[in-house]
Amino acid sequence: MRADARKNRDHLLAVAGTAITEQDVDVSLRDIARRADVGLATLLRHFPTREALLDALLRTSFDELTAEADALETSSSPDDALVSWLRDCVAWTTEYRGAIVLMAAAIEDTESALHTSCVTLRAAGARLLARAQAAGTARTDIDGADLFALVAALAWLGDQRSLAPRAGHLFDVVASAILTSAANSDTEGERRPQARS
Repeated sequence: MRADARKNRDHLLAVAGTAITEQDVDVSLRDIARRADVGLATLLRHFPTREALLDALLRTSFDELTAEADALETSSSPDDALVSWLRDCVAWTTEYRGAIVLMAAAIEDTESALHTSCVTLRAAGARLLARAQAAGTARTDIDGADLFALVAALAWLGDQRSLAPRAGHLFDVVASAILTSAANSDTEGERRPQARS
């Protein structure tokens, strides 16, 4: 790709990222082109579909989360690695409002531009989960697909303005439910009810 074409593509991605963060993934492609001060045809020449644009925009983050999972496998205990990656994954998916809906659909749609990236990301989480399960610190009745579904559910909570303030607490509840070590060390007498707002 020529240097000027790459510069234009990078500019479009930067503008699209800002637009999606401010609104959501359903922001008009025409609006993105207008913000980038280019014609819609120029945007579509670089990114012929919304999913192609999202794949290009999100791929760097997908790759970073996958690399993080690889690093955590060797640098952290199995349960810490799993929870740390899960927290970062949820935080990232919440950054781009509405992206998790497309990601969940792309897992099953092999024709989707997002399919490969989403499957790779799910596999990274599944490896961390399997490692924690092998160490006896994560429940064994869930798999990588379940973990990805939990990411989607927690990200959805973060997308809801009325529920977002509870997202952190509910993340902790879900993480505790996944980790058998947390469940086993928390006796009934030590459990305290959470204050409700």
